[in-house]
Order: sequence, then structure tokens, then C-alpha cells
Amino acid sequence: MKRAYVIGSGPNGLAAAIVLAQAGLRVEVFEAQEEPGGAARSMALTLPGFLHDFGSAVYPFAAGSPFFNLLPLADYGLEWIHGAAPLAHPLDDGTAVVMERDLACAGDALGTDAAAWTALVGPAAANWQQFAADALAPVMHIPRHPLLMARFGLHALRPAEWIARRRFSNPRTQALLAGLAAHSFLSFNQLLSGAVGALFAATLHAVGWPVPRGGARAIPHALIGYLESLGGKVHTSRRIGVRDFAQLAGEDALLLCDVTPRALTEIAGERLKPAFTRAAQRFRPAPGAFKIDYALTEPVPWRAPECLRAITVHLGGAFEEIAAAEREVASGRCAERPFVLTAQPTLYDPARAPHGKHIFWAYCHVPNGSTFDMTERIEAQIERFAPGFRDCVMARNVSTPAQLERMDANLVGGDVSGGDMSLRQFVFRPAMRPYAAGAPNIFLCSASTPPGGGVHGMCGYHAARTALRSAGIH
Repeated sequence: MKRAYVIGSGPNGLAAAIVLAQAGLRVEVFEAQEEPGGAARSMALTLPGFLHDFGSAVYPFAAGSPFFNLLPLADYGLEWIHGAAPLAHPLDDGTAVVMERDLACAGDALGTDAAAWTALVGPAAANWQQFAADALAPVMHIPRHPLLMARFGLHALRPAEWIARRRFSNPRTQALLAGLAAHSFLSFNQLLSGAVGALFAATLHAVGWPVPRGGARAIPHALIGYLESLGGKVHTSRRIGVRDFAQLAGEDALLLCDVTPRALTEIAGERLKPAFTRAAQRFRPAPGAFKIDYALTEPVPWRAPECLRAITVHLGGAFEEIAAAEREVASGRCAERPFVLTAQPTLYDPARAPHGKHIFWAYCHVPNGSTFDMTERIEAQIERFAPGFRDCVMARNVSTPAQLERMDANLVGGDVSGGDMSLRQFVFRPAMRPYAAGAPNIFLCSASTPPGGGVHGMCGYHAARTALRSAGIH
């Protein structure tokens, strides 16, 4: 077997292609869109001269990826830009919880909770490369560093609600944890909500929360540059349909698919084992995102000016309010006061907007496939912590869940997580053998496989290694 084909050019598809090319295979990648990168793309969504990120914007897991960090991506233009602090979380009293990269500064932000915070995230942050190799691995594996994982699990494997109430006494720390746990898209009484929050917390201190200079597209462009140096090719505007798939699958080649499980069953048909097809049909998407990109006349006028030190700002107030908002979404309703994730990249990468102007990125969680317009509710939350924000808006671009899916077919109903993060689905993501699709040469490598959502490429890395082992290539 000398060839491999990859369907989809998101970070996972490109990571898989690189692993295959490193093994000596001739690799071709097929991308349906004109621009490669999946949800890691940048484009002019509002006015000329303003460069926005279509999907994700801030990349702790890319900066800390065990696989990406083995690649010479800086040689292909990838440069990480950090804010003065990784994260800010404003509160209604006009102040903000600002987390520093240095864990030793936690006491300044969290007071008496600093020791508990350090116990929660310290070991993982201090030993990130070893920890990440296990945390971003298939669920069913023997940890390389069992004691490190056990220490993390001892503190983190509880619902976020339990961790907030039992580990922390300061409402400011509880609010901070709520914003981090909300990245799970889970209700805070669900088991993995605490682990996701703790994992994101560890990245604050381990690798920071940077953006790529020039926008999200710098990540796939660097990956493609390295892939091409290995002889790989990327074809854009090449949507693979049933007939195309049949032709590729019929060759003596490995076929890796950076698509959703259900999409794979639709184009692969009877080539897949019935057990995999049934699992794919049962696979549930996560709640969706409702996103707005802004062109601004000036930086966001935060009531707490320290928010200007961080590229990422979490909006939602106290733990109880964020918990209530996420509970509403998990119950299939749009929150009246949603938790809003925001990013302000041009504070530290000013070339992405005309001189003196800025871009602002914001989204909230909604039920999957929701058609409700959250614009007013999102902007009310921003105004709550930044009075006068609307006066700064030159233009806005609204991306509903349906529009997100049209721009990237993997974002089903606006799902940016690659599938629901409930415990059962996390373990069987999407099936008992997560990458093997039941046919000898067909493998799934999208965020619907372990370790799940996030731009880290580890789904593609593990899927490609599985495929190579299956083919007897080492």
C-alpha cells in the first residue's frame, strides 16, 4: 500500500495526512470548500480590511498539542501571539478576575482559593507535555503517566457544580471555573463538565491562550506547507460524493475521513460494518453556537479596564448565572442571559484591522439547530460589562447554527465540539473502535473521535497511526 487519501482539510485531516506522509505514503487531501482549514479559517466577514476568524479564534490546545509541537510549523509561518494575560472574567461589581500565565500569581486573583486552584491544575500545568500526551489520547488506553493522571482525576473528575461548591469558597473563583467549564457545552451537574473546566484551566498556565498571527488560517496554512514538503497535495473545491468515495475506497490505499460519523455512512454506504453504521446513526451532536463577528471603531469599552490585558474574555457573571444559562441550553431552550465567549485579537495583532480599528468575536451556546436570533441577548450581555459597546460597532456578521453548518459540514446544527460530551458518548466516540470504520482501509479521523473537539490535531494523529498499524506499516 503506497497511497493514502484524506477527506477534509481541517486540523485533524491535515494532521492525519502528515502522519501518513511521514510514513512514506503518497497523500492527497480533498477539501469541499474553496479555503482549507475547516473551522480554522479567516475571512473578511464584515468590512474591507477586517480579517475575522470564521470558527475558532483562540488556540490553547493547538499551542500545547503533543503532535503539532513535534512539527516545524514556525518554518511555515505559524507564530503564536499572547495577550498580557490569558483570560479575563468581568463581574457586575466593575472588577474582573484576570488569570495570569504564571500560576504563582493565582493568589492575586483568587485569594484564599489559590491553594485549591493550584491543587486542581498545578500538576497538569507543570507537566503539560506528559499530561497532554495522556489527556489527548484515546479513552481506552494505558496512561504513560498514571500518577499524573490520577492526581488530575482526584480533583477534576467531578461535576463542575461539585468542584465549585466543595473546592472553592470565593465567588470569584467559582465564576472563573464556570466560564471554563462552559466550554464543555454540558450542564454543570454532568460528570465531565468539571474535567473540561480543569483541563482548560491547566492550559492557562501551561501554554497560555494565544492566537496565530494573521488569524486562524495560519494554522492550516502551516500544516499544508509542511505536508507539501513531504510530497503531499491538497485539492480544494473538491467535494467527495458517493461515486468519488467508491472510486477512492476501491484503490489499494488508506482512506481517512475528517467528517462526521453520519456523513461517513452516507458516502460510504455498505462498505462499513453494520455495527459502525448503527453507532454512527445514534451519535448525538452537541448544542450549537450562535456567533457574531464585529468591526469596531475602537477597543471594547470594558467597565473593568483590566479586560484589555486578555485576548479572551468570558461574559456571564457569577457561577449561578452561567450554570443556569448552560442548564437552559442542555434542556433545549435558549438562555435569556447567555454565557458569551468573546475574543479581541486585534489588541495584540493589529494588522487584522485598519489602523486604529478592531475586530471582536463573540458566540453563545444554543440548542442544536436553533433558529432563534440571539443577537440582542448577546449584545445585552456585552453592554452589561462594556457600556457603550453598541456605539463602537461599525458592522456585524451573524452566523446562525445553519450558516455555520453551510460553511463547514462538520458543524452539524452549529455543533463546534464534534458531538455531545456526555460520559457514554465520550467513552464510545463514536463506537467501541473509534477510528476503524469497519472496512479494512477506511478510518474516521474527525473531532467525533477521541480525544474530541478542539484544535490539536490529535484525532487525526491517532487515527492515522491506527490506520498504519492496520496496514502493517510502521
